[in-house]
Amino acid sequence: MNTSEPATRRARLLIAYEGSHFSGFAINEGVRSVAGVIGDALSLISRFPVHITGAGRTDAGVHGWGQVITCDLPLDIDLENLPRRLTKMCAPGVVVRAAEWAAPDFHARFSAYWRHYRYTVLNDPVADPFLAATAWHVPQELDLPLMYLACDPLIGEHDFSAFCRKPKPVEGEKEPSMFREVTQARWSEHTSERGARVLRFEIRANAFCHQMVRSIVGTLVDVGLRKLTPGAMSGILRSGARTEAGQVAPAHGLCLWEVGYDQDVFIRPREIFG
Repeated sequence: MNTSEPATRRARLLIAYEGSHFSGFAINEGVRSVAGVIGDALSLISRFPVHITGAGRTDAGVHGWGQVITCDLPLDIDLENLPRRLTKMCAPGVVVRAAEWAAPDFHARFSAYWRHYRYTVLNDPVADPFLAATAWHVPQELDLPLMYLACDPLIGEHDFSAFCRKPKPVEGEKEPSMFREVTQARWSEHTSERGARVLRFEIRANAFCHQMVRSIVGTLVDVGLRKLTPGAMSGILRSGARTEAGQVAPAHGLCLWEVGYDQDVFIRPREIFG
């Protein structure tokens, strides 16, 4: 690998990954991570160290369909062929859906206006092995109208401390804010290919704190099981206490679905394998 760095340009990539292959998105010494696998492959292609930044740092087991990453790549790199090449190098578990050049100041994380997550629940008495990696199996029947109602208090800007795993305090630094602005929160009902009931929770916000979506979903499922009333959501929010919220939903049902920027989520990706 060359020690001298070539002239580079900012690029952004749209990627999808199946989270069970990785111990999270962020690089973590000694484990397989999404950022580590893609960064290593880009470094081999570029012949110098490439550092990537993601729009969202998904936890171990969490999936991504619309994750956006930025990095600086050599000017002479074949960007048109890069998605196909990277996908082959990062298999199994990663697909690079599109790649394009971006403005020099574009940043996958700090340029984002919102993130959109989807959580999938298989609500059927019988488990489905074909959904086991991407959906939380809840065999008891869930009361969907109650879960609809419980979403209303989430909309707007709130302190989501009750639904977040707070970071450890750093000496000398100000405690981070748990205020987030949620613009969408809703459930929808679907039928799987094999006839099972599938529920999807969609939530969009300017940002999310650690385990926020999974904590919200777990609490909403408790509402659907009638362990909590829809009206309890407002009180849980106001309490700011994690102990007041319900269970934390499993990681494998969660997917980073889309990231929004100033004009487009991403310039419309081509069907690179068509």
